[in-house]
Amino acid sequence: AHGHSAGVIKTIERIKGGWPDLPVVAGNVVTEAGIDALVDAGADAVKVGVGAGSICTTRVISGAGMPQLSAIWFTAQRAKRRGIPIIADGGITYSGDIVKAIAAGAECVMLGSLLAGTEESPGETELFEGRRYKSYRGMGSLGAMAGLGADRYASTQSDSARSALGTSTNKLVPEGIEGRVAYAGKLSETVYQLVGGLRSGMGYAGAATLDRLRTGSRFMRVTAAGRAESHPHDVQITNEAPNYQRGS
Repeated sequence: AHGHSAGVIKTIERIKGGWPDLPVVAGNVVTEAGIDALVDAGADAVKVGVGAGSICTTRVISGAGMPQLSAIWFTAQRAKRRGIPIIADGGITYSGDIVKAIAAGAECVMLGSLLAGTEESPGETELFEGRRYKSYRGMGSLGAMAGLGADRYASTQSDSARSALGTSTNKLVPEGIEGRVAYAGKLSETVYQLVGGLRSGMGYAGAATLDRLRTGSRFMRVTAAGRAESHPHDVQITNEAPNYQRGS
């Protein structure tokens, strides 16, 4: 998740030095300085978000990160001046969060948990208490660090430590968890609901285009009571909607 680092910057420089016309998306960052560093190295687009993902524990383990909407807002201003787009990565729970991310300045969003439950996702299908779920984990979880991501996390370790990685997880410091998400059916059905929610949000904002949504939207501070009021309340849901889960 730490894109504002010497390793990432040097990698971008090597790639652009060998293939100058190859588009490079780099990240993740949450600061204006991070945007500048990656753009100066040659990045054509930057991913924004540290610790916002549903399976990420970076903020509570490392103390690093920033609330996602604030991160998008601050970095988008600098990215616009530098002439590059940003991708909002993490923190998208409902289609309305996509609307807010783009309104704050993101060019597009990156989705994880919202797509992890679809039929086409690579997670294993599980049965739990009579309902279907799909397994979901991040690259910072123990399973990923000790498995296919071992090379990524052991690149700076000694040979002996690298050989032990994957056989002993008590030497790892994960920044993510492994879990399950409700089975969501076909990807096309999920995307249909997400696009529909985005269109609805644009309609409420009077924005005919995504550019207009970015430039013509206003934000207001919402209290915990206001957030609770935004969800269905004082009733027991008897017929679940395809685009809403209260436990999210």
